[in-house]
Amino acid sequence: MNFGTAIVALTLAVIGVSPTLAQVSNPAGLQLAVEGLSRPAAIYVAGRGTPEPWGAAAGIAYPDTGGPITVDTPLRIASNTKTFTAATVLRLWETGRIDLDAPIGPLLSSSLNALLTADGYDTAAITVRHLLSHSSGLYDHGGDQRFVEAVMADPGHYWTREELVGLSMAYADPQGDPGVAFRYSDTGYILLGDIVERITGRTLGVAVREELRLDRLGLKSTWWEIMEPAPPGLIRAPQSLGSINAADWHASMDLYGGGGLVMSTRDLAVFFAALFEGRIFDRPETLEAMLWQGDHRRADHYRLGIFVSEVNGRTFYWHSGFWGTIALYAPATGVAVAGVTVNQDGFVVMRTLAESIIGAPPSQP
Repeated sequence: MNFGTAIVALTLAVIGVSPTLAQVSNPAGLQLAVEGLSRPAAIYVAGRGTPEPWGAAAGIAYPDTGGPITVDTPLRIASNTKTFTAATVLRLWETGRIDLDAPIGPLLSSSLNALLTADGYDTAAITVRHLLSHSSGLYDHGGDQRFVEAVMADPGHYWTREELVGLSMAYADPQGDPGVAFRYSDTGYILLGDIVERITGRTLGVAVREELRLDRLGLKSTWWEIMEPAPPGLIRAPQSLGSINAADWHASMDLYGGGGLVMSTRDLAVFFAALFEGRIFDRPETLEAMLWQGDHRRADHYRLGIFVSEVNGRTFYWHSGFWGTIALYAPATGVAVAGVTVNQDGFVVMRTLAESIIGAPPSQP
């Protein structure tokens, strides 16, 4: 999900956690820094540029039992899921099962296509690449305050794909022609999830796991909520929005491609390292295609399922998630960092700490 207004508010409220690289480039220093954060958090470092993976965590993840947060604590990663959805589409492209520049109309279920066309979207002009790069002109239902209110009014409601896409249609008309400008849209990634399921004939959770070969990476605290069973003995940690306990918000509110994955900090960092270090795709050209920059407005900071930032000639790839998660990769040093917090109030300071580990510039919502 991308509740942009809420994240912007948090960004403006940040109160300065900016340790130096030297202070957090070792386990002891990172542990002290994490212990100093305002909310329970975990950070993990992986990648070819690290002698061995390492991390730190501090605080309570399970208030009912007093269980601590660790680098293996599973929680909802929300929009970090988009990188996995996009990578799965790129795997379908790599194996010749999808054309990134194909129109989405014939690829979608008839019900979703009907919703779009009834609201004035030209599904013969919108392509898979437009959805991946958020340049389709689709309105973002997830960033609309009315959606937040609807979820809070009935947190146990089971949302269908059609309901969520229908909200986008109900909230606003098309935001512009496809291929013109970057406009973040959860709705577009729900459509991508539908396309993946129709091409593979599998549920999205299973398709992502098998196409990206996640089991080979040894991800032990990762599953797609509802679509897959949790690994034995694992319980998803509850997450909050300040004083609002969102533990019982039904997973279907953010399930179908824009979100849906439950992961640990360790697993998220390991995956990011694998993605950029040649262990997800068969060919390097596929990662190059994922990092393609379009010519639409604001294409400079988002590729296909991943943000990009540059500072002093160095490039950093990253994505964040609504509940308070972030993953980053620095190609120059071969270091991947993931960070999570169980309360969105602690996101900005945790994010700043994670970014400082690799010298990344502050990310923007």
